[in-house]
Amino acid sequence: MTIERPPTLDPVAAQRWWRHAPAQSPWLHEEVGRRMQERLEWIRLSPQSWADWRPVQGGLHAHALVVERYPQARQQCVEDRPAHVAVLRSALAPSLWQRIKGAGPYVVWKPEEGSVQMLWANMLLHTSDEPSRLIEQWHRALAVDGFLMFSCLGPDSLRELRSLYARLGWSPPAHEFTDMHDWGDMLVATGFAEPVMDMERITLTFDTPARLIQELRELGANLSVHRHRGLRGRQWRATLESAVDASLRDQDGRLALTFEVIYGHAVKPAPRLKVASESALSMQEMRQMLRSGRRGGAA
Repeated sequence: MTIERPPTLDPVAAQRWWRHAPAQSPWLHEEVGRRMQERLEWIRLSPQSWADWRPVQGGLHAHALVVERYPQARQQCVEDRPAHVAVLRSALAPSLWQRIKGAGPYVVWKPEEGSVQMLWANMLLHTSDEPSRLIEQWHRALAVDGFLMFSCLGPDSLRELRSLYARLGWSPPAHEFTDMHDWGDMLVATGFAEPVMDMERITLTFDTPARLIQELRELGANLSVHRHRGLRGRQWRATLESAVDASLRDQDGRLALTFEVIYGHAVKPAPRLKVASESALSMQEMRQMLRSGRRGGAA
């Protein structure tokens, strides 16, 4: 199954979010990145070069953990937003020794084709309005036998908040997230091989509704095509906080939100040669074969 974008995602809203997303790394992204880099222990290949796709939003601390794991590898940071580039250059400024060795991070808008052996993309895919195109870009950037490591949110994310909004008769708080099996199908359709998909649920807890809402704002915007189009007022905010406080308490009395996190890994194989499954002969060629007594195909 090939999908063009996550179901119910508004491409205009997604593009707006990409342009105006805060130049900071949300806590959840950092935690997911930390867990994803632990999965690198399963990978035998030690890349000599790798690219981090939008590391500011994906997680700068997670980026640093990957650097520690592959200290000799050449780094590329793929970023095209000026505010994020400025944060990158400040946070990842190479040391003098790194500059001498040429091992420091390089900020690029677009990696060269086949230039890296690992492509790292943390918590990005679920907000892309053109995921097929994005995966194709990752595929082109990788060298043959290089591998992709990515994570994103799955369909069970925010289930408590979705139920609450539905009970109140409100439009959804977020677009519907894509299932991990569909991402695996898309990887194969793009040219990747041996996709391995995994998922886990992470529950975040909060003391107050205000802190919960703040966390959601740091994670992203509502990209659903069914979202409320107008501005919400103070009364609506008060109603939301009251409803959250009354409905989302766990057994310990804290406000809880579930996030389904999908982890994906796939390899870029060598291109396959296409061999015709059948051959066609004209009537004249068949007559010539019969006259000459040949039984095989034409030389």
